[in-house]
Amino acid sequence: MAGALQKIADIEAEMAKTQKNKATNGHLGLLKAKLAKLRASIISEGTKGAGGGGGSQGGFEVSKTGDARVGFVGFPSVGKSTLLNKMTGQESEVAAYEFTTLTCVPGIFYHKGAKIQLLDLPGIIEGAKDGKGRGKQVISTAMSCSLILIVLDVMKPIFQKRKIEYELEGFGIRLNKQVPAIDFKKKEKGGVAVSVAPGYELVDCDEQSIAEVLREYRINNAAVRVCCNATIDEIIDVVEGNRKYCPCLYVMNKIDQITIEELDIISEIPHYVPVCAHHEWNLDGLADIMWKYMDLLRIYTKPKGQIPDYTSPVILPGGKPTIEEFCLRIHKSLLEQFRVAMVWGKSVKHNPQRCGKEHRLMDEDVVQIIKKI
Repeated sequence: MAGALQKIADIEAEMAKTQKNKATNGHLGLLKAKLAKLRASIISEGTKGAGGGGGSQGGFEVSKTGDARVGFVGFPSVGKSTLLNKMTGQESEVAAYEFTTLTCVPGIFYHKGAKIQLLDLPGIIEGAKDGKGRGKQVISTAMSCSLILIVLDVMKPIFQKRKIEYELEGFGIRLNKQVPAIDFKKKEKGGVAVSVAPGYELVDCDEQSIAEVLREYRINNAAVRVCCNATIDEIIDVVEGNRKYCPCLYVMNKIDQITIEELDIISEIPHYVPVCAHHEWNLDGLADIMWKYMDLLRIYTKPKGQIPDYTSPVILPGGKPTIEEFCLRIHKSLLEQFRVAMVWGKSVKHNPQRCGKEHRLMDEDVVQIIKKI
């Protein structure tokens, strides 16, 4: 692993001293591909070493529960444990020294009928993606989260933000980004064929540099269809195929140490939420924004001949809010007995309306399932 780390340092040094222009785009793309391969090898080695308790540093074995999972990531002593304690009532050790939390501490937080699992992860340090300070365990646990909260000290936010983003990016986590519209398929023959949809273009690369990147991965025959303004980094992400695209909120903690004018500036920045965990300031606002970023839907059930049950909604992910997913969330046998669904709410034109399994629901719809006779 030491050899791989040295190679990464050498490639990063070469990239830093290489001027960025059209003539060097191909060379830079090749260096980025080599960098991605080396980082992937380090991650896979770290996973093998920690698996089954055989390594010197085991992973965080926290069973996934609830409707969503949120991870707190940040440097030591920024207030992650205090924030978890105030939001869930869970006791995560708090002290005035760094590295108080040495393992993953889970807690349960209820909001709008949803059961949300919060994870207080140990503070990460520079070089976490390479294994320093249990960094691999921290970041790999963050990979399983549906939302990441990067907790920052309001007195030094930019420094911490850039360092944490660099560590997460190096591990393959893409914050507040969409999956690029790039279709990549390997072929048995025919060489590399790159096509770009009308209205889009390749930003910092061309067809030749994409072919060179694929050759670095020993792929000589492939079809690449680009339907976005793609960069060479996005091409590499699609080829690697193991990237995590995750929404992220930057929680600016300890706002009791700044002025009102500074607070007004922070409030205007996208993806930022100012809070003070110690005094419990703006925790309700944080919960509402977390709900928005997790993109969850509340679907209420209605037994036949009774009023809807508004106390315990069925929580669906915004990516697949179908009646089929609704049935599976209740019990898989319900899908086998499914005949038709009666739906009330914003997703239908008439109240009620008969719908099939493919119908897409909207937040706070009411659903009654009619079974086969």
